[in-house]
This record gives sequence, C-alpha cells and structure tokens, in this order.
Amino acid sequence: MGPETYTEKWLLQQIDSTLAFYYPTCIDEENGGYHHSFYDDGELRSDTTKHLVGTSRFIYNFSIGAILGRGEFCKDAAEHGLRFLQEYHQDKVNGGYFWSLDGQEVTVDKKYAYGHAFVLLAASKAYEAGIEWARDVVESVYQVLEEHFWETPYQLYADELTADWSEMSEYRGQNANMHMCEAMMAAYEATSDRKYLERAYEIADAVTGRLAAQTKGLTWEHYTPDWQPDWTFVETEESKQEFRPHGFVPGHSIEWSKLLLMLDRHISEPWMLDRAVHLYQEGYQKGADTEYGGIIYSISADKIMMDTDKYYWVQAEIFGASALLAAKLGNPAYWQRYEAMLDYCSDNFIDQEHGGGWFNMLFRDNLRQSPIKSEKAKADYHPIANYYETLRAMGAV
Repeated sequence: MGPETYTEKWLLQQIDSTLAFYYPTCIDEENGGYHHSFYDDGELRSDTTKHLVGTSRFIYNFSIGAILGRGEFCKDAAEHGLRFLQEYHQDKVNGGYFWSLDGQEVTVDKKYAYGHAFVLLAASKAYEAGIEWARDVVESVYQVLEEHFWETPYQLYADELTADWSEMSEYRGQNANMHMCEAMMAAYEATSDRKYLERAYEIADAVTGRLAAQTKGLTWEHYTPDWQPDWTFVETEESKQEFRPHGFVPGHSIEWSKLLLMLDRHISEPWMLDRAVHLYQEGYQKGADTEYGGIIYSISADKIMMDTDKYYWVQAEIFGASALLAAKLGNPAYWQRYEAMLDYCSDNFIDQEHGGGWFNMLFRDNLRQSPIKSEKAKADYHPIANYYETLRAMGAV
C-alpha cells in the first residue's frame, strides 16, 4: 500500500508551485544572491537582510529542482546563489562564512556551525545538480569544519566562533549537529567520498545514542562545553532563538527519525531503525495536538506542553518521516499518518490562495500569526526537502 492522495504527481506539483512562488522574484539583480523576505501574496518586503542559512536553502531548493528536471531555470538560479555565497558570505581573510549581510555588507561576522552545515548541504546538492565547481566548495567547507568546529573527544561539532576563530562560545547544541548529519549525507551522495558518510554516522550515533540516553530518550537542545545537558539554558538574543529553541522540540526528534532512515540507506545497522521508530513515536505522542491537529513546537523538560504554536517546518518533518518509515517497514499505518498530516497541512499551512509556499507559523488553533510568509532563513526548504525525500522513499527518484 502507498499513498492514495499525496502521490508522486502531487509532490512534484508542490515542488513546482513552491519554486514558482519565489522565482524569479527572489533573484536580486542589484546585489546578487536572493531576496529573502516575502509577504503572503509574493510581494517583496523592504528587508534587505541576506542570511547565510537563507542563501544556502535557496541554493538547495533550486538544486533539487534541477535534479528533478523541473525547469532549466533551476540550475541557473542555484548557481546564481552559489556565486553570491562565495563572493560575499565567504570570509576571504580568515576562511569560513559570515552569518548575515545587509545587501553585500557584513552585519554579523561570527561563524556558526549551523550556517556552515547549510553551506555544505547547498554545495553538495549544487554539485549533484551538475554545477561542477561546487565540488571544490564541498571540500573547502568540510576542511573549515574539521579545523575549527570538530571536537574529536565528543564526536560532535562546536557551535559558535568569532570571525578570526580566536574565541569559541561555551554553548553546544544538537541542532547544528543534526543539520550537519544531513549535510554530510548529502556530500557523500554527491561525491561518493566515504569520509562524509562516516562523519554523518558518528554524529547520528552521538546525538541519538549517547546524548539522548542522558535526556529521557528525546533530543535535548542545549549542552555544556563537555556535552552534558544544560537544563537551564535559555537563549536571550532574539536573532538566535530560532536556532536555539527552548525545551524539547518534538519536531527535532521526528527529524532525527527521518535522518536515521536516510542514513540506513547507506549503512544499515539495527540501532538506526530502533532509534528512528522510538524518536518518531516519542516526538509524535508528546507533540500531537489532538484538539486542533498538527504538532506543537515544544514541551518542557518534564514533557508538558510549553510552546503550542504550530511551525511550518515541524509539520513538514512529520510527513517526511512518516513516508520514510512507511517505505522502510511496509506498515500502512505510517502511510495513513502521512496522508493525515498532509491533509492538515493542505488545510492550514499550504497557501492555496496565492499559488504556492507554506505559511510560517500558526497559533495553536491554526489561525495565522502574520501576513509574512517568508523571511530571513525560511525559503520553504523544509517542505521541499521532505517532498524530495518522500519521492526517494517512493522510488520515484
């Protein structure tokens, strides 16, 4: 049994409509790179911020479009962003990539593992899409990560350094490592170099094994410099809160479930499926909103509902993980969950009125919070990534 409503054809249509919402308006002809901030109807906002994660996610999205043959514009749009990434986000003095720009001017020069994970992901998919020179970007960002972020005793990446690499923050977080695992798998799939796959394996085992064992079976977000759970950490800097959320985030446990199943395609060991099922079930059971539908954002250390807003990316991860589990286990219940989640997303998150894209955030009762569809780092990467991984699980790619 496979999906009855949200089939290969539907998934490809959604990728097309999402890309069409952003392109060609997102192409910044004046400064290079992309415009990142859009209202619901596709009108550009006046915000000229260019975020490293947003730039990288647009490159990823257009690369996926090129890989799937969704139009000749996709490869050109991806390469357009990659050139900007190398010309303006890249620190040509110290190496690595700046976090944020205004137009072409650096506004935040710190170096974050989270941002570098998305550079690696973007470059890997760009290379897979046929942009040959992206292979050099893949290797160079990997070397930066090895030299400055990798902590061998813990088999994990540190989180934040100053522009010249002279000072490292004491903060450690699972979020950057989760996306680094994803990026390393993408680098392996693009290049066939096993060093990337081995690194993805190490990260996955560390986070879903050693760390999760310390934190009640779910993926806690925040850690001390020696990778002990930091139960009291709260990010006070608003610009970082999106990437350092408070509490347990069910969506991250579900996202890890998906990543373990992706890793299982290349290195299949029993613990991967066991942990994938556990993290999926825990994340869903603790996060599912039985009254209004969807998955809430966060729960407390005692696993009590805390932030009950609905974030677009959490809903995208649950349909993707459901599809991968359905394909792996042959269990129709997971296809039913996949269809049910996409029913919810179609009713509440996917913008039917304006022809494409997902709303960013809803209140618990699914009412809109803002007329802004996308800003800073969103770019609808999570839906496109999960459409793509679902197509792979179906054997359509």
